[in-house]
Parts: sequence; C-alpha cells; structure tokens
Amino acid sequence: MVFFVLASIAVSLANLRCVNDTFVKDPANFHWGTATAAYQIEGGWDSGGRGPSIWDSFAKSKTPAGIPHTYNNDNGNIADDHYHRWEEDVALLSNLGVKSYRFSISWTRIFPDGEPGTPNAAGINFYNQILDALDRAHIEPFVTLYHWDLPLALLDGQHQGWLGSSIDKNFAAYAETCFEAFGDRVKHWITFNEPRSFCGLGYGGNGAHAPGRCSDRTKCAQGNSSTEPYICVHNVLRAHSAAADVYRLKYKSTQGGQMGMVVNSDFGFPYDAASSRDCAAVDRFLIFMMGWYADPLFFGDYPAEMKTLVGDRLPSFTAAEKKRFLDNIPDFYAMNHYTSSFVQDCPSCTDSDPKVKVSQTNVTGDPIGPSAASPWLRVVPEGIRYNLRYIAKRYADVKPEYRHLGPPIFITENGCDVPGETTMPFTEALDDTFRINFYQNYTDEVMAAVHIDHVDVRGYFAWSLMDNFEWADGFNLRFGLHYVDYDATCGHPDYTRKGPGNCTRTPKASAKWFTERIRRAGTPLRLIPADSETHTVCGL
Repeated sequence: MVFFVLASIAVSLANLRCVNDTFVKDPANFHWGTATAAYQIEGGWDSGGRGPSIWDSFAKSKTPAGIPHTYNNDNGNIADDHYHRWEEDVALLSNLGVKSYRFSISWTRIFPDGEPGTPNAAGINFYNQILDALDRAHIEPFVTLYHWDLPLALLDGQHQGWLGSSIDKNFAAYAETCFEAFGDRVKHWITFNEPRSFCGLGYGGNGAHAPGRCSDRTKCAQGNSSTEPYICVHNVLRAHSAAADVYRLKYKSTQGGQMGMVVNSDFGFPYDAASSRDCAAVDRFLIFMMGWYADPLFFGDYPAEMKTLVGDRLPSFTAAEKKRFLDNIPDFYAMNHYTSSFVQDCPSCTDSDPKVKVSQTNVTGDPIGPSAASPWLRVVPEGIRYNLRYIAKRYADVKPEYRHLGPPIFITENGCDVPGETTMPFTEALDDTFRINFYQNYTDEVMAAVHIDHVDVRGYFAWSLMDNFEWADGFNLRFGLHYVDYDATCGHPDYTRKGPGNCTRTPKASAKWFTERIRRAGTPLRLIPADSETHTVCGL
C-alpha cells in the first residue's frame, strides 16, 4: 500500500490565473481530443446486422413499479444518427483541430449475439470506414471495446452477463477479432469504460442502469446489491486481463499498440478538515474509487483494506489470474474525472462498505463548488489535479519505465452539462460560457499537475464531441461541444427543434474555445497559481 502526503497546494475557484509571470508549454505530442460512445451516438439499432444490447432492452422497459428506466422513455434507436452521419462527424473533429478521437465499438455490431464465430462483415466495414476517415484526417483513434452495451443474448442462460464466470472468454474472442480487423490503425486500446459505473449502477444501488439489477424490489425484479457489484467487477477485471494477454502474446510485437482500462473517479476532501477520522475516511473512499479497479491491474490483487471491509463478499483471484495481471500491467492509466466530494467517517453507515458518508457541503455548510445541470456534478477544478497526483504516487514504481513518475495517464473523459441548457433558447445554449470556464479551469489544473507535480499526463479528451443519449437521463442533459437539435425529422418525435432541427450539429462557443486551446498548445501559457487553497487535502 502506498501512503503519501498530498501537499496543501490547491487553486481558488475564484482566482485561477497567473502568478509570478510563469509560462509553460503543453507537453510535446500531447493528445488533445474528444470522446463519444457507440450506444450514445450511433443509432442504427437494427441496421447493418447489429444485434440487440442490454441497453436496447433496458431503455424500453420499466421498473416493477411501472416507472420508465430513462427520462421520457428515451432510447438509443436513433441517438445522434452517427451510423448514417459518421462522415459529417469526422468533419466536425477535423474542424475542431483535435489530434485524437476516442470512440467505442459496439460488440453487437461485430458479434450480434455475443458469441465468437464469423464476425458480422457489415459491422467490420462500418468501423473500417471510420478508421480510414480518421487516418485521412490525421486524427489518432483511441478505441474502447466495451462502453456498457453488452449483447443481450449474453445476459441470460449460461452466461448471466457480467455475473457469469465464462464471460471473459467471450470478451477475449470479441477483442481479438477487433485486434485483427483494426489493429493496423489502432495503437491505443481501452478494454472497458468505467466498471464502477456499469457494475455499480447496473447491479447495485437502485439498478438505475442496464441490466437493472438490485435488492430493492420496487425498482428491480431481481438482484442483490450487496454481492453482485463485486462479482461484476471481478469478472470485468478477469475479462480485461484475458484480452490484454491475447494482445501481448499475439499482436503487440507486430502492431505496436498499447492497452489500458478506464477507471472513473471522484476526488475526496475531508468533511471536517480538522478531523483525523475524516482524513482516514478519505483514504478508504479513494481506495474504493480507484484501488478496487486499478490495484489488480497494477499490483495483481485487490487492496488489503477492501478485503477487510468487504470480507467474503469480495471474490478472490486464483494464483494464475494474479500472474496474468502482472504479466499484462497496463501501458497507461485511463482516467475519467468530473467532480469531487466531501467525505465523512461513518462507522454506522450500513449501506457503505468503505464506511463513509459523501456530501456536497462540508462541516460548516460550505458547498464544494458550483452546480452543473446534473445533480451529482459540482465544479471542483483542483480535484482533477489531486486525482492525477494520487494515481501517480500510488502506482509510481510498478514498472521501471515509469521513472518514479507513475504510469502515463490519459484523461479519457472530462466535461460538464450547463444549468438550464436543455430548456434555454437555441442561441443562448450556444453561448455556453459556463462550459468554457469549466474547461479552462480544469485544463489549467491538468497542466499544473504536469509542470508543478511532474505527473506524466499524455492526453485530455473532452466529453463530449456532441450532445447525445445520456443513459438514464436520455436527451435531457447535454454535455456536447456541439449542439444536436433533436426533432421528429431525425426520428425524435417527442422533441421540438430549437434551431435548424434534423439532428443538425452546431458548434457551441466551447467548441470554438477548445479549437483555440488546441491551436495554442505549442505556445507559452500562464501557469495557474499554487499559493491559495480552496479545500484542505489530508496527509494520507
């Protein structure tokens, strides 16, 4: 276990500007990009031989109490119609000036029923067209193999979705097919996006995401929130290492690609800065946020603290599985980060295995940061810097090539939705100053982590290229750099156009800001100050 002191260096939310006339440049070959996911943008749900995924089923169904699983019964049948507009969307990327683009492959476009065999030629061709277009545009692809859209056929029967012990073999076979078909152009592979989200929300809590399993029978027809999230994560980690093993043994030497897995994490600040118990709670919070998923990949096993706190509900890896992890330590750490929270010690909290209570206000009632549109998202720029430092310190010496700096880190998602954006007039929504300030302040913190803290950050991907289907929130929340105007013309009869309609993509002011930020990446930038602190960070 790596414990360390996070020095009290933070940045005031109100004063994120220059100090001592210090100027810096972005790292050489830094990957500026944007990100999307297949189910959220593609549509074409029954086109090109695609099979149904668990989200196709979940988004069209209701809870046992009769409540729709998604806002307004929205689903991804059409989404942003990327399946038919991918050329237009590659042009959006080119106009933005991004160097890289992260997108996901739909498993059910490659194997409609999830079973290995002869891949679906139309699905292979679809992604080949996108990759070839990106190559012509000189945009480097970062490809995610699984962004939550499990083939529906693998949910029931012998496989039981991510609860079944054989699912790793199916995933490895699917991954190998992608390596064979696309590996000549893809040099950065991401196996899974956010196991904490799709296992925690799909198999725990209130079952708010597919496949909708939990212990509350008013919300879920079946499931066990105390055990199934751990089983799900366990099998996801096994599937990751199975795919990584295939790539290392059969493709890495000829294709020269790299592989990692996305871990999403909030950062935690003590609820009471003077409380040593709250500081200890922050440590447990971060272990469950990051160590649960990343420790097996880098150290070969779960954190000792988790084994103590979770007990026999936490599955165990075999000796062979531990060795396979260590044989395939990730080439990079992929981090999604949006927000931070205050964390309080709570030994009596029976619904919290790390025994913590999380809140958006501290002991004196001060909010941790301004609210975005999503109730869970508070704007706390310094959190991303501390998150990066935590990762760098925890995994600093796992591989000699880390040079004591920790693994190379790609920030694979960061962004926000704007309060009131969905209901405001079209022209007002395009003037998204709130989002610009978010990106300015968060990217400033990233560069502080690079130049002051010497964290090896290799890239930053804004979420998202365009507004899209935001899972249980449907089309009610917008995270895009481009405004997508949903209406009946493009298959969204419940939505009325606010501008040109027909799912037209229109750049917001933030898109123009992002283009300018990329353009000046090689020019001196003022470094944010390190002499004023908003939130206290514990010595852990």
